[in-house]
Amino acid sequence: MDVVIAGGHGQIALRLSTLLTGQGHTVRSIVRNPDHTDDVAATGASPVVADLEKISATDLAGHLTGADAVVFAAGAGPGSGVERKETVDRDGAVLLADAAATAGIRRYVLISSTGVDAEPDPERGEVWAAYIRAKKAAEEAVRADGRLDATILRPGRLTNDPGTGRVVLAPPPVEYGDVTRDDTAATVAALLTAPQSAGLTLELRGGDTELGDAVAALG
Repeated sequence: MDVVIAGGHGQIALRLSTLLTGQGHTVRSIVRNPDHTDDVAATGASPVVADLEKISATDLAGHLTGADAVVFAAGAGPGSGVERKETVDRDGAVLLADAAATAGIRRYVLISSTGVDAEPDPERGEVWAAYIRAKKAAEEAVRADGRLDATILRPGRLTNDPGTGRVVLAPPPVEYGDVTRDDTAATVAALLTAPQSAGLTLELRGGDTELGDAVAALG
């Protein structure tokens, strides 16, 4: 499989590209900062420098030519403000959808966030609210796009603990909880080759079910 990851220097994306290339897949990872290309290349992926806030869908589609699937793993990051939650977390996901459709790619995995179905907690501030609303808007746009076979994945609170390979993977609602970045990346890798997950919105937590069994049970 040939996979393109948007947001290729993120913590989940780097883990994902390492997993996929280790499984023999071809990976292209899109990064905004040229200084990040060495980190991407170290995973076995081919870095592509492109700014999702500036590039057109047509030009982005040129970087996707020949791919079998795309993954949206981009985010504006914890230090960003309200505007970039919209231009990256929302608009970037929609841009990738348009570019994928232009390039003739149907398979799309969107890494979203848990909690998007509820109104944001005002005590967490304006930026948090913008983040949750941007993720929700991205989900709605991707889910409604009939050109895509999309899976939306909502990890719980992310940790850097070692992965266990055991998860809770189910449609919402699912009780709030943690999940490791290792297990999140492994879940995305498994979903890419699980056609029964297309059209589903899934919550992900650490759990007791072996990941392969959890994916096989979908649909």
